[in-house]
Amino acid sequence: MTSTLQRSAGGASAVRGPVRRLSAWLHRHAGVRLAALLTAPLLWLVVAYLGSLAVLLVSALWTVNGFTGAVVHQPTLDNFRTILSDEVYRAVTLRSVGVAAAVTAIDALIALPMAFYMAKVARPRYRRWLVVAILTPLWASYLVKAYAWRVLLANGGPVDWLLGGPGNGPGYGLTATVLVLAYLWLPYMILPIYAGLERLPDSLLEASGDLGARAGRTLRAVVLPVIVPSVIAGSIFTFSLSLGDYITVQIVGGKTQLIGNLVYANIGAANNLPFAAALATIPVLIMVIYLVAVRRSGALEEL
Repeated sequence: MTSTLQRSAGGASAVRGPVRRLSAWLHRHAGVRLAALLTAPLLWLVVAYLGSLAVLLVSALWTVNGFTGAVVHQPTLDNFRTILSDEVYRAVTLRSVGVAAAVTAIDALIALPMAFYMAKVARPRYRRWLVVAILTPLWASYLVKAYAWRVLLANGGPVDWLLGGPGNGPGYGLTATVLVLAYLWLPYMILPIYAGLERLPDSLLEASGDLGARAGRTLRAVVLPVIVPSVIAGSIFTFSLSLGDYITVQIVGGKTQLIGNLVYANIGAANNLPFAAALATIPVLIMVIYLVAVRRSGALEEL
């Protein structure tokens, strides 16, 4: 028994020796340690995200044989020429950007007073409950919320009766799409603004009041300059999510067409994957331009 224990202890010591030497070596070489920690996530980012974007861009250069329906793996810009030359696709692109901008503006107008109340007016013990209340809608299914709004906006539904009777509500269409998307993405605007307002010292608000500034002046001169990066950070979420959405417009949009609908239609019924890929590059390009434009504002640090 004693000899067995001695052999086990010797084996454990033999294993711990190389482990300790490796640990000491990694401790002395911080760069290697950092590389070992980041290799797996960076590899996943390159393969899963950047790789998929590369495949998207490459497949957008292919075409579909009109007779056989087979994909022709011959690089060409025909898909992009069609998108740029056809008035329908230009109109859908402008409509999609307009919907995303409208949703972002509505969410910003609603989120600013809500976030200000949460961060500066509500008592500290109530703030965590208000944050939970803002996050609670995110726990529900996207489809459940969208179909709930379909019931609310139906002809003769609750919204119609609140506005005076059947036919007085917005019904299904572009207005309903903007309304539902603004509801769905509102938490993504509130939370960054709330985080930005929490970092705003109360002493600045008190100093503004002591100097005789009214509430409107304090909001314009003190609050807004500080939270602009937070608003832009929230807009990145609301704008991008609205720009690429295709489910809500199918549920409450009526005959409205957005970029997401066209991508979905070309993947499914039309069976034209290359053209769907070319259409999908439009929101990607728009978001890249937007991110490049706002990167100097400090908004990306708020994400």
